[in-house]
Amino acid sequence: MVAAIAAAEQRTSGEIRVHLEKKCAPDQAYAEAVRWFEKLRMHQTQERNGILFLLAPESHAFAVVGDAGIHSRVGASFWDDVREAALAHFREGRLGDGLVAGIHLCGEQLHEHFPFDGKTDQNELSDEISRNA
Repeated sequence: MVAAIAAAEQRTSGEIRVHLEKKCAPDQAYAEAVRWFEKLRMHQTQERNGILFLLAPESHAFAVVGDAGIHSRVGASFWDDVREAALAHFREGRLGDGLVAGIHLCGEQLHEHFPFDGKTDQNELSDEISRNA
């Protein structure tokens, strides 16, 4: 997953992170993702183009959150598409593949709307997976 994040970020100024939770009620996954989005300071990117994937495998909970900059460009239906792409893999027990599929879709949109500028872009956030497990 870290390699997928790094590959996606090579083409954009956007930032992608993955956060793993041990347990999270499925109906609380989005709220928990928003909480971690703020805790990880993802809202502090220069172009407000951060994306966070939250996964709690034991609870079968998943959410994806995009900051205002990317959300204003892709709209709500995009997040549904990302979620469905990931869930298609999750249903088959392939959690890593699901996250990579979602990361790839997000990377494509970030590249389209926030292309990499080698002169000014820098990696604003860690690509490492955060855990609260």
